[in-house]
Amino acid sequence: MEKEIWKDIPGYEGYYQVSSLGRVKSLERVVGHTRHGEYTLKGKIRKLSLNTQGYLIVRLSNGGILKTIKVHKLVAMAFLNHEPCGYKEVVDHIDNNTQNNRLDNLQLITNRENTSKDRSGYSSSYIGVSWYKPYKKWRASIHVDNKKKHLGYFTDEYDAHLAYQNELKKYLDNKKDNDKKN
Repeated sequence: MEKEIWKDIPGYEGYYQVSSLGRVKSLERVVGHTRHGEYTLKGKIRKLSLNTQGYLIVRLSNGGILKTIKVHKLVAMAFLNHEPCGYKEVVDHIDNNTQNNRLDNLQLITNRENTSKDRSGYSSSYIGVSWYKPYKKWRASIHVDNKKKHLGYFTDEYDAHLAYQNELKKYLDNKKDNDKKN
């Protein structure tokens, strides 16, 4: 049986902890109440909920502000020193089971790596390429800055892949030039 390790959740030190097995608990603490004075709030394992995307979530409170947070992010913050930064670096479930939030099942990877891993069930082995049945051709498209750009239809899957790679290179070169200017 694996040993469960508990760590404070960054930003919620003294209030909540998360475990290496993906459980969350509130800590025993003395709280003030305007009418009843101070009392001791017992610590307990928090009940987790499932969001519409299939991730386990928990509600945490700090200073009267309630926040709903995905449990895998809490594990990564406490154990992998993850600092949420949009989509630059994301927490990945290695086994693709979004409810398995054990530390040994989580890794930090780029969003692009995350979207391209384990592509079984897709019509192409290349990122940004799919089979378009009505035309009986390969379709290439790319998502950049939350916009989808259609790159064309191709009779050869590899040609569609090259179109995607060329567009990605153009985007990255342009981004590098803009970063240098700023």
